[in-house]
Amino acid sequence: MTASTTCRTTTAKSRMAAAGAIAVAGALLLTGCGDQTKSGSSGDSSAAAEKAPLFDKLPKEIQSKGVIKVGSDISYAPVEFKDKDGKVVGIDPDLADAMGKQLGVKFAFENATFDTLVTGLRAKRYDIAMSAMTDTKDRQDGVEDGKKVGEGVDFVDYFTAGVSIYTPKGKDQGIKTWSDLCGKKIVVQRGTVSQDLAKKEAAKCPAGEKLTIEAFDNDQQAQTRLRGGGADAGSSDSPIAAYAVKTSGGGNDFQLVGEPVEAAPYGIAVSKDNKQLSSALQAAMDTIIKNGEYAKVLTKWGADAGAVTEATLNGGS
Repeated sequence: MTASTTCRTTTAKSRMAAAGAIAVAGALLLTGCGDQTKSGSSGDSSAAAEKAPLFDKLPKEIQSKGVIKVGSDISYAPVEFKDKDGKVVGIDPDLADAMGKQLGVKFAFENATFDTLVTGLRAKRYDIAMSAMTDTKDRQDGVEDGKKVGEGVDFVDYFTAGVSIYTPKGKDQGIKTWSDLCGKKIVVQRGTVSQDLAKKEAAKCPAGEKLTIEAFDNDQQAQTRLRGGGADAGSSDSPIAAYAVKTSGGGNDFQLVGEPVEAAPYGIAVSKDNKQLSSALQAAMDTIIKNGEYAKVLTKWGADAGAVTEATLNGGS
């Protein structure tokens, strides 16, 4: 997702033109930190490893465990969320499954609020964080709100997304750009680039036209607030906003306004002291891009517009 501590990104320069291509028309995620929702299990990896071409690239510890623990905000449809049966589904879980076949291990998703994922990674609660997380230079350097807060992370970049604004359907109140939000109230997910953009815009609003920002633990809570008439607009990553517009209330609750901004890569976050794992994940992502599995996943979720042609390391700015 785009954010300051976590898209879910700290904003850099606005890239309106590039972001226009990111708006995903069609089907295009945060609960309590202690909630542990797992998708996948370690099991016996010996049979899978025999057939997995990239198994030897993994660190020995993960080879032994047969599982990669993934910290994720599992409420950010369509990137990762729970279906009606409680199963973890979405773009990230599907890509992880495809990479797992190349690596000979399972990816086990564990649920946490988005703004705690990097901290959890530093604390070794997870091997990686995969959660629509925007790769930014600040995150690479461990900087939040302009201050060094800890060790940074490396990113394996695999998708491109922007940030969108949406309003109740038929009630855009003339909102087309971020500058139109002065005098209005916006709902966002805490720790995301949407919140960062809103804060920057609020600082520019003229006297008497305050931009009120209400931040929530997860995007679903923000959507509920807007749906209930508690705000004028909401903002989230472009694929998530497009998915909400398409699916909420059968497409009758929300509408997208204006064009996305801040086009930037989503990255899988890995501790800087685990270069071997980053390299293995990059190789696995490159493999599924080349063999067509990557494209199948994005097409399944209507996210083709965010496709990349290769996995890169630390491509964010």
